Amino acid sequence: MSTLSAARPRRYIRDLQPSEYVTGIFCVSNAQLGRTKNDKPFLKCLLKDKTGEVPGRMWSIEPEQFRRLPTEGFVYLEGEVQAYQGDLQIIVRGIEPHQPSPEELAELLPVSPRPVGEMFAELTALLGTVGHPAMKALVKVYLDDQALIDALKVCPAAKQMHHAYLGGLLEHTVQLLRLADAVCPLYPKINRDVVMVGLFLHDLGKTREIVYDRAFAYTDRGELIGHIVDGAIMLHDRAQRVMREQGVRFPRSAILVLQHIILSHHGVPEYGAAKVPMTPEAILVSLLDNLDAKTFMALAAARPDREGSFDMGGNFTDRHWALETKLFRPDPLAD
Repeated sequence: MSTLSAARPRRYIRDLQPSEYVTGIFCVSNAQLGRTKNDKPFLKCLLKDKTGEVPGRMWSIEPEQFRRLPTEGFVYLEGEVQAYQGDLQIIVRGIEPHQPSPEELAELLPVSPRPVGEMFAELTALLGTVGHPAMKALVKVYLDDQALIDALKVCPAAKQMHHAYLGGLLEHTVQLLRLADAVCPLYPKINRDVVMVGLFLHDLGKTREIVYDRAFAYTDRGELIGHIVDGAIMLHDRAQRVMREQGVRFPRSAILVLQHIILSHHGVPEYGAAKVPMTPEAILVSLLDNLDAKTFMALAAARPDREGSFDMGGNFTDRHWALETKLFRPDPLAD
């Protein structure tokens, strides 16, 4: 039971206004103990519910109190909403750990704005355009794995960077297949089937990397192996099953090239790639993945869904660590 004051009717993050006092349960992410200019410890974190996220700051906190808080988890807090550089933040006055009920959890975890059934139907339709018989058989063995597909429909695409909500991995995958469907005809020498199947497979290891039945976090397997290597392992196992159970023979380099796409799709080792992309198809997959992820992050940071975000002064966001820049907010052609 919270020792803070009784919660008021819940206010979602998308509805918050400057100078508003808030109380309630939030998902906390990336909680860190910083130091002020006067060398005083302070809490900095991201606070989330199913409608969005805002930075949180608590300017006076003891290290012992910080250690009681989850780095990734749930908290009950009281604080004030403050306008800061054209956006909002919550100045926390009181905070403590909280274990949410299933009903509370439904209010906290963000969900894709697109219906899952609609996205999965689009996914299967796009994969239905794959023409090579061996590639079709490989896709089918994935789609027939009901446990994997159930996880795909729910799993976020990331813990916090892009499409970090339930159904985000499916949404991201569909968006990439749509991009490839539009781009591949512009490059007649590209092997469209390899690109489409590579995009479908490239992030499926995240279904074993990310915990998503509570605050988004990494599984032990995710920490020790990660979705890139795990995706290549999954592909090896399923390719063996297709050959053993269906008698399908893959072209000599087909599985090798698909594994390379999975291992290289982050582009460079600094971002987690096991290899740099070394085929035209791997380069295209990596570029499309980067295109969707970075465009999503830029729009989420510069043009969030909250109404009136640009009426508080400040045309620029804070520096976005993943994009390595601050962002100009206004749509230049909007009134």
